[in-house]
Amino acid sequence: MNEKKDVLDSGPFFHGTKAKLKIGELLKPQHRSNYQDKKSNYIYFTATLEAAKWGAELASPSSQERIYVVEPLGDFENDPNVTDKKFPGNPTRSFRSKSPLKIVAELGSWERHSEEEIHHMVISINKLRDQGKAVIYD
Repeated sequence: MNEKKDVLDSGPFFHGTKAKLKIGELLKPQHRSNYQDKKSNYIYFTATLEAAKWGAELASPSSQERIYVVEPLGDFENDPNVTDKKFPGNPTRSFRSKSPLKIVAELGSWERHSEEEIHHMVISINKLRDQGKAVIYD
């Protein structure tokens, strides 16, 4: 008996990065993380432009920031790194999947956070790293 799974979110979905990708290309797990020096078991994405902007702005290395519109090609789940840890529920509409994401478009323009906001976020992340609290549950 097949049970219909609840759809977590209907999108549209975004992936913020500094990688230059092509329309139709697939984003897959097991590639180097934008945020840690390791391969990631999941591919992460969001249904909010705000979270995608942070993804692009905080990704390494330093190069052009990009936000892609993506289509999940398999099941996905709430991102446990932000869900119910700092905020109840999933207000950032952040998700992860072990299945690929298909690049369907690139946003041509979007408004960055201010340099001051980005600098403050980088300082906060570095402080968490120094305290051993910048853990990504992957």
